[in-house]
Order: sequence, then structure tokens, then C-alpha cells
Amino acid sequence: MRKLQRQEAILLSLKKFDYLTRWQIQQIHNLKSDRNAQRIMKEMEEYVHVLKEGENIYYLNAKGRETVSSEKVRKKTTTVEHYIMRNYLYIALGYPFEWKNEVEIISIKQKDKLRCRPDALIQKGSDYTVIEVDNMQKMNENQNKIDKYRQLILRGAFGLVSPKFVWITRTDYRKKELLKACEGLKVEVYLLSDFKGKGR
Repeated sequence: MRKLQRQEAILLSLKKFDYLTRWQIQQIHNLKSDRNAQRIMKEMEEYVHVLKEGENIYYLNAKGRETVSSEKVRKKTTTVEHYIMRNYLYIALGYPFEWKNEVEIISIKQKDKLRCRPDALIQKGSDYTVIEVDNMQKMNENQNKIDKYRQLILRGAFGLVSPKFVWITRTDYRKKELLKACEGLKVEVYLLSDFKGKGR
């Protein structure tokens, strides 16, 4: 019974996060040792597809989707790393219950509609944390998004308290550029290297 409950919990995590590395599953579900995590995921192979990218990356297959009523079909794609980077932030921020992926923020002022879709959003009461992944996009795309957030703040889209922004990026250079672009905002920037290699 406990084994089935654990398997269902892992499948629900894959439904929520789309793709998870073995290390990420191990952390989220407290699977203790690497060996134990590998054994558990081996037992679940009828429910998942596996990408081998240094470390195994898992996502739901048809049977897995059916088990947890997921209609979203995921495939092997070049954007997998984007999801994996976002998941590292979920773990780094302490597995927040309020975490929601890709929630659109909209402000309508007269006939002018302004919208922005963060990679994830955490709302605890009146406090917002905006999650952003800087993977392969151009820096001017990030700048444009940050400018939109500044406008949304001015319009009161986040209420009376300005949100905190948490980014993950690949290089020290890009980290410095993001910090500069976010000057005056509450911001924290992680490097992928802070996590990469864990469990590999």
C-alpha cells in the first residue's frame, strides 16, 4: 500500500512539473540514497519515459498519464532543460505549496491590456514571488519581460507589495546582466551550476 502511494505521489509530481531528473524526484519525495531512488524509478518504468541526459530525466508515458488523469502529452524536446532549471528553483525555495506554473498576470487599464506569463508564480497572501528561467533566450527578451513587470507593478497588478523575482541562469555574465536589468526590484539570481551535477 505504501509503495503504491509513493508511486502515485511521484506520478502526480511528474504531472505537475512535466519533466524531473532522478535527483529532483529523490529530493521532492525524500527517497534517501541514490541507490534507493534508482530502484524505485526502475519499478515505475511502465508509467514513465526516460531521457538519458547525464542523469535520467523522467516524464509520463500513456499509462502514467492515464493513472493520474493527465491530458498533457510530453515528448523528448529541446526545451526539457528549461523545465529542469525551473524545478531546481522549486527545490531551492523549499517546495512551496503555493507554486503554480505559467500563471498569466493581466492588468486592464481602460482599453489597454497588459499581460505577462512568468515561468511560475508563488502567492502567499499579498506576497508574490515571480519565477523566471533564463535558458536560451536573448537578453533583450528578458529585458522586455522585466519592463513589463515594472509596468504591472505600477498598475497595482501585484497589490500594494512589490513582488520578489527569482531567476535561474547559466553564466556569471548573464547573472550580472539580469541583476542590472532588475535594479530597484527585489531580486535573487541562481546559477544552474549551483545545482547541476547533483545526483549525476
